[in-house]
Amino acid sequence: MSVSANNSTLLIESQYFPSIDFYKTSIEHDILLLEKYEHYQKVSYRNRCYLAGPNGKMILSVPLTKGKNQRTVMKDVRISNEERWQSLHWKTLVSAYRRSPWFEYYEPELEELYEKKFDYLLDWNVACLEWANNKLGLQQTISFTDGYQKEVTGVTDMRDKLQPGTVQFPGIQYAQVFEDRTGFLPGMSILDLLFCEGKQALEVIRESK
Repeated sequence: MSVSANNSTLLIESQYFPSIDFYKTSIEHDILLLEKYEHYQKVSYRNRCYLAGPNGKMILSVPLTKGKNQRTVMKDVRISNEERWQSLHWKTLVSAYRRSPWFEYYEPELEELYEKKFDYLLDWNVACLEWANNKLGLQQTISFTDGYQKEVTGVTDMRDKLQPGTVQFPGIQYAQVFEDRTGFLPGMSILDLLFCEGKQALEVIRESK
């Protein structure tokens, strides 16, 4: 794989509406190099994201054609569209965040994204990443690996370093919708931060430790 020596490059797996930890890790890099030749890993952010709901942490999980235990190369992992998962995910988002300060601002474009059909998980994840980057005002270049290499030089390799259930940057805090009930829930999807902080979301990430 070719990497420009003039840019700061982060090598990482694709995620479904990436975690806030993903963004804290990535914002200082000019290029995101997404791994597309790894084997799919279950119980990861690849097909799931976490939301802060009224009863605590909620999981949105994209259904896959061969289930979560498949050993398929990431670029070939197909979404199971037999279920109306996008409609269900959207209804969950509306229910959880309609009271948030910024949900209505993002609602029209985000609903449009959830109405588009995607056959491959990687394509869906990239669409989510591009949507969120646009709303955050990030101008990163997104590229893809052209083969799998276990050891890669010249890049920051964060593949499989960010895992559900662990929080890399506990200092990132902001006012969540149901914080009075659940306490602050760290490690959420970038959507949670966007709905709560809107145009200040990127500054919240940058200023935190």
